Amino acid sequence: MSKLLNQSSLSRYDHQIITDWVEPQSRVIDLGCGNGSLLKHLQQTKQVSGYGVELNPLMMDQCIDNGINVIQFNLDQGLGHFDSDSFDTVILSLTLQSMRRPRKLLEEMMRVGRQGIVTFPNFAHWRNRWQIAVGGHMPVSDELPYKWYDTPNIHLCTLNDFHILCEQLGFKIESSIAVRTDGKQTLGLKTMPNLFGEIALCRFTKIA
Repeated sequence: MSKLLNQSSLSRYDHQIITDWVEPQSRVIDLGCGNGSLLKHLQQTKQVSGYGVELNPLMMDQCIDNGINVIQFNLDQGLGHFDSDSFDTVILSLTLQSMRRPRKLLEEMMRVGRQGIVTFPNFAHWRNRWQIAVGGHMPVSDELPYKWYDTPNIHLCTLNDFHILCEQLGFKIESSIAVRTDGKQTLGLKTMPNLFGEIALCRFTKIA
């Protein structure tokens, strides 16, 4: 359940965007929190309170070293440990694609939280399309570093796919952006995010 990219929250551009989307002094839960670097950063910059959820015991030890309250359980079993409306923000960063039941987990996120923030590798990025169309093989990149036979990613999707699923679930997309891992902005990224975005980020709420 650990993250698939480097864990430094200050060097990851997507973490900066997530921080902007989280309200100060709010209640936050970070699902699949890895070493807890994002939640630690939110505590330091936004004074949030909350928990991290992680399955990997090595990552849990790092969470504890980072001063993060962390709970160990498998997200594929749902969020039954938490009451409805327990949190202001539920974060699922670079973890959705490794879940066996992503739709169910998104529903659970909106049960326990007021807003959800999800980030995931955008499978529609042009390099991935090129590797499939020209190379004839499953893509390998910084965002998808595994070979097809040993990858933890079992439900890859695109930015457009996620928007469609949110509509089916009755969620309202409040913010949606695609970024490059180096943080650079380009005209193509602004005009065609599903083609040029390496990481997709979406903030959503329940439709009243």
